[in-house]
Amino acid sequence: MSLTTFKIWRSEATGGQFRDYTTDITEGMVVLDAVHQIQAESAGDLAVRWNCKAGKCGSCSAEINGHPKLMCMTRMADLPAGKPITLQPMKAFPVIRDLVTDVSVNYRNKLKIKKFKPRKPDAADGTWRMAQGDIDRVQEFRKCIECFLCQDVCHVLREHQLHNEFAGPRHMVYAAALEMHPLDVEDRTGDLKDTAGIGYCNITKCCTTVCPEKITITDNAIIPLKERVADKFYDPLMKFFRMFT
Repeated sequence: MSLTTFKIWRSEATGGQFRDYTTDITEGMVVLDAVHQIQAESAGDLAVRWNCKAGKCGSCSAEINGHPKLMCMTRMADLPAGKPITLQPMKAFPVIRDLVTDVSVNYRNKLKIKKFKPRKPDAADGTWRMAQGDIDRVQEFRKCIECFLCQDVCHVLREHQLHNEFAGPRHMVYAAALEMHPLDVEDRTGDLKDTAGIGYCNITKCCTTVCPEKITITDNAIIPLKERVADKFYDPLMKFFRMFT
């Protein structure tokens, strides 16, 4: 057992500030355990969002010592010993209270992406034929838990708050899951260019680094989508080819 100090962001009607809380840390505890313990001991009104406590709901996203992480998946033993632990809400989104942010813009942006549109069945009985490799390609994107850590670490959203101009990495993953589906025939390239603002991404790969589900967001989702947009709108040879097809 060790006594650890936490500097936790507390918001008020007039603003916010960090407040110090001290609690005993025992073996095996994660940051979310410590937050719950602080709630029980000295800060009953501390607001924090959580649900599964198993790294699968994405609810407890926050910034731990300045790094966007899931509190339920960050072990106290992996943090610097003997130093205060700083907890604050995700920077890319408006703060509702304390560690809770308003992430509703993500759901509004998701609604702008065209839905799945299947091609006509391959057989008279209404079934389709798909190659296993094509199916495997999109399974990675289905692992997203919508923790929005990738959104939080993206400099376009984090530093410039361009949520209305750039949908963000999470929605690039969602679009890729649809665009690369072997049955989908919808064309989203125009929307990716104009509405989703895929051109804002400069491929720093910070979203891939922070993803708790280890989705290769940049290489497997964003870059292939960028290539599709470039082929359709910026490649003169492809434009010439489409004139005759």
